[in-house]
Amino acid sequence: MAEKQIHFLSGDIEIEGLLYSSVGDKGVVITHPHPLYGGNMYNNVVEVLVRIYQLEGYTTLRFNFRGVGLSKGAYDSGIGEQEDVRAALQYLAQQGKKILDLAGYSFGSWVNALAISEVDTVDRMVMISPPVAFMDFNSVGLIPQIQLVVAGSRDDIAPPELIKKMLPTWNPRAHLKVIDGADHFYLGYTGKLESVLTAYLKDHGA
Repeated sequence: MAEKQIHFLSGDIEIEGLLYSSVGDKGVVITHPHPLYGGNMYNNVVEVLVRIYQLEGYTTLRFNFRGVGLSKGAYDSGIGEQEDVRAALQYLAQQGKKILDLAGYSFGSWVNALAISEVDTVDRMVMISPPVAFMDFNSVGLIPQIQLVVAGSRDDIAPPELIKKMLPTWNPRAHLKVIDGADHFYLGYTGKLESVLTAYLKDHGA
């Protein structure tokens, strides 16, 4: 079954997304990198997340943040984007999904980390290359839902050594997986990323 184009409201702003429906009650919302640097829901790392979650039987919802693609509105420095994340989670819940993951790449993982404080429906959170050297994570506190953080050893936007310093604040039990040789964009390393995500989902089956 292919993904189908859907639209949902974030406040009064119409957001476009791609929904893949799977049987069962597992769902995941997947967020994309920075809109001002060409980020959208068709990003290569987003595609990896979508594919691996689908193979593990999840309903997947990826979407374009406000102002991106056919989503209405305009870039809002991560503030309105948090509302977009919460609206996407609500949409999946309305589809009957009771076990919800929240997965984001780069800017998307930053927005997710800010948005989750006002959400009580997320069971687990996956962060791919949280941009700790580029965005302000100072207001991100304890997030028990974070279980996996992935970064490349050559990533200067999400340096693993800086993530290691922040992880005890986010969730001391979260697992950090560093992919040797990969930079922020995972070009040539998406296969390694797929392996990491597949192993994680199989080991931590909902």
